[in-house]
Amino acid sequence: MNNVMHLSFQVKSSKKNEFGKAPIYARITINEVRTEFSLKRFIEPDKWINKAGIAKGNTEEIRTLNAHILTIRTALFQHYNRLLETGKAITAEAVKNSYFGITEKSKTIMEVFQYHNDQMKSLIGKEYSFGTHERYATALNHTKEFLEYKYNVSDYPIKHVNHEFITEYEYFLKAIRKCSHNTAIKYLTNFKKIMRICLGNGWIDKDPFISYRFHLHEVEREILHEHEIQAIADKEFATSRLDQVRDIFLFCCFTGLAYSDVKKLTKDHIIIGIDGERWIKVNRTKTDTRSSIPILPMAQAILDKYVNHPKCSAEKTLLPVSSNQKMNGYLKEIAAICGIEKNITFHIARHSFATTITLQNDVPIESVSKMLGHKSIKTTQHYAKVLDKKVSNDMALLKEKMGVKIQAAKVRIA
Repeated sequence: MNNVMHLSFQVKSSKKNEFGKAPIYARITINEVRTEFSLKRFIEPDKWINKAGIAKGNTEEIRTLNAHILTIRTALFQHYNRLLETGKAITAEAVKNSYFGITEKSKTIMEVFQYHNDQMKSLIGKEYSFGTHERYATALNHTKEFLEYKYNVSDYPIKHVNHEFITEYEYFLKAIRKCSHNTAIKYLTNFKKIMRICLGNGWIDKDPFISYRFHLHEVEREILHEHEIQAIADKEFATSRLDQVRDIFLFCCFTGLAYSDVKKLTKDHIIIGIDGERWIKVNRTKTDTRSSIPILPMAQAILDKYVNHPKCSAEKTLLPVSSNQKMNGYLKEIAAICGIEKNITFHIARHSFATTITLQNDVPIESVSKMLGHKSIKTTQHYAKVLDKKVSNDMALLKEKMGVKIQAAKVRIA
């Protein structure tokens, strides 16, 4: 496409008025696509020179009309040339809109963000989890609060987002919203996705994140050690609700399942594995990757305990899992009763499975990664970093080997 503009002025004889005069139109054609508009001027068709695009005659009325046509011609080419300087593909409609002062409505942050979230919500259970949508909804609210805090507006043009905007947003998340560094970075990552959508659609010319570097701080994951898990397992609770939450928490300590995965667990997820034993085969809600987990005796005993539970029968699930909020609240009670001075959350069960139950007992990291449903073994390696005891044991073996070698060397030297 060459974007060359062809401009002509024509009389619409078929639209003559009661006085026998027809309207004059300007026609703009670019790349064989045309648009036109009326000049709001009329003339007798026989006084029009179609090829020249002007009226014939020398009366004051004709001279005024031709001068008006020349003014419009000049203005249209000026608008065309200005659009040409942008380097973008030009359409006939764009030239006409520019002439009339009609600019393309700029996309706004809240408009695009909300549209993205609405689409994501409609795909929950297909491509996204409820938790993912919830995080983007929170990110949208934080973005709205930032716009009101920094610019005193409820929305903001996408094309005005730049590096300064992003650094100010990061400051807002950390200093005003009191988010931790990693949490702030995660919200910025959500916002970056919105900017990439805008870039892909041509609503912005440059990625505002192009010179912005993300870096997450490494966080040491909280885990329960063997004696703490044992203390929870041995404790007798006065209320059935705590007993039930304890059982489900322990089940996850011995399977590595996350809250969303144990909540949806049904009989269909239990299979007989290649070893003839019972296994859990379930796609993780978070990543849709498959977790394959042999059922340990402790986990099986918990499943057997709730096989006839009314909630399980009604919902066709294997365990009577309450809301995540309630579970975490009850776990704090359990920790206090058991004398465990840690902020126990449901997800600590998954961390404890990865470390205390498996890696610390010499289960190969590749097998642990498979059971946890990690896409990359790098994710599993994060758990290995917290195992000081395993490091100590490994170093003890090394010292023993080195001691033997040193003793042998002494013998040779002697």
